[in-house]
Amino acid sequence: MTDPSAASEWVEMRLKGLILDPTSDVPVLILREEGGTVFLPIWIGVFEANAIALALEGIQTPRPMTHDLLQAVLGGLGAELVRIEIHALIEGTFHARLRVRRRAAAGADDLVEIDSRPSDAVALALRTGAPIWIARSVLDGALSSQKASEAEDDRKLREWLENARPEDLGKYSM
Repeated sequence: MTDPSAASEWVEMRLKGLILDPTSDVPVLILREEGGTVFLPIWIGVFEANAIALALEGIQTPRPMTHDLLQAVLGGLGAELVRIEIHALIEGTFHARLRVRRRAAAGADDLVEIDSRPSDAVALALRTGAPIWIARSVLDGALSSQKASEAEDDRKLREWLENARPEDLGKYSM
């Protein structure tokens, strides 16, 4: 199990916001480095975005939603969500885990790791007040992928503009 106190290996993040990608209408979770300027977008599903939005807005549903139920189960079992960790980026998909402290009858606490999607982990973290952490290597990898993607987009635009014919530009001339 990874030592969560190894500061150089982990970066604490805060939920900065939840937006819709204007080009695809897909929800995007925006995480920001605690005390820093690094932002990390994570594209998520509509249902997960709804669960996060409910927590952000403090809306209580008449019956418990899945993340509310999980929070109640943890409490009922005497366990607590210590933190969530986004620990891997595999083929463009972020992987997260819940770090749960389980109180043992003998008095010794036990840490349990539970696999999770980042969006579900964030939805639960918002409900419990647990911190959000990302592995430094995952953050660095995601940021370098973003830079490469932006550079490729810039290259494609430049290439298209260089090869564009007047009729490709519509009725406006340059």
